[in-house]
Amino acid sequence: MKHPYLTKDHEAFRKSLRKFLVKEAAPFYEKWEEDRLIPRSFWEKLAAQGYLCPTLPEEYGGFEADWGYAVIINEELERIGSGLVGVGLHNDIVIPYIESYGTEEQKKRWLPKCVSSEIITAIAMTEPGAGSDLANIKTTAVLEGDHYIVNGSKTFITNGIHSDLVIVAVKTDPHAKPAHKGVSLIAVERDHPGFSRGRKLNKVGLHCQDTAELFFEDCRVPKENLIGDEGKGFLYLMEKLQQERLLVAIAAQVAAEDMFEMTMDYIQERKAFGQSISKFQHIQFEMVEMKTEIEIGRTFLDSLIAEHIEGEDIVTKVSMSKYWHTDMAKSVSQRCLQLHGGYGYMEEYKIARRFRDIPVSAIYAGTNEIMKTIIAKNIGL
Repeated sequence: MKHPYLTKDHEAFRKSLRKFLVKEAAPFYEKWEEDRLIPRSFWEKLAAQGYLCPTLPEEYGGFEADWGYAVIINEELERIGSGLVGVGLHNDIVIPYIESYGTEEQKKRWLPKCVSSEIITAIAMTEPGAGSDLANIKTTAVLEGDHYIVNGSKTFITNGIHSDLVIVAVKTDPHAKPAHKGVSLIAVERDHPGFSRGRKLNKVGLHCQDTAELFFEDCRVPKENLIGDEGKGFLYLMEKLQQERLLVAIAAQVAAEDMFEMTMDYIQERKAFGQSISKFQHIQFEMVEMKTEIEIGRTFLDSLIAEHIEGEDIVTKVSMSKYWHTDMAKSVSQRCLQLHGGYGYMEEYKIARRFRDIPVSAIYAGTNEIMKTIIAKNIGL
């Protein structure tokens, strides 16, 4: 299906990226899954080809590419595997906070290194006791002289092991009323005293993506590392979550398309009762139903991407997309695994990995239940 926001230049870029990933990612992905880590050398290869932060202005090392290029990067990475989600997080979730709210000094200090892979980024919102309830995080940052003293912990942090720069949601005013006005964003660098990483978390899926716990014990962070203004962190998070949730929907859509394609190949090759199982009416109906949902999903998603590129406020629609697309992908993963029969449960079949990787998409970037709460409020309920 032709995406309405892409040109011939975009498609040429996709071909080049796909060729790169076929050579540099696909042959090694299963090894990365076994190692529970994508090597830093892959990030360096991405940077060398211009695939890190291409939408940044040229003065910071980017190409000033439009967001259609970011969509292509995220789609093609997802076709290889969901464990590459950390690249999209770096490019399109963390970097926008620095680009939009950072000082000129911060941009010049960090952004060129984010393009070159010298700096890998993460964003730390979730805590052991606070996930969706961001206004009531417990990690604090108290200003003492020229430094903030940060205390607390974060968990489930994507790029938690590799990250050199972490945007941390903290409470600079624990007594603020309402609570969200006490939230600020601070950039913590790898070498700051008092900053440490816990274990690399052993997840059900996304095995090669490094997810970790982060700890801050009297961590001294220069006050110059405050992102934007004190007390506006919650507002910044709400402004940027639209793009983050759209990225989750894009990944879910691509995963569903990939699972459908691999299942179509399987059912045409697999024989039972003297014929291809694709000839059985029940299986045909299953495939037809999934294909219909996937086509509907792609049409809705492409319209949202086009609106987002135009700068429109699509918070309500993105919330719909995030929950609907991830639920759709979960359903497709279950149905496709079933159609693979016993082979679907074998690790050497990609559908087994997809089946493990998909469920968390309904949880991160705001649970699907939170999405429905947002939608309910925005339609006047």
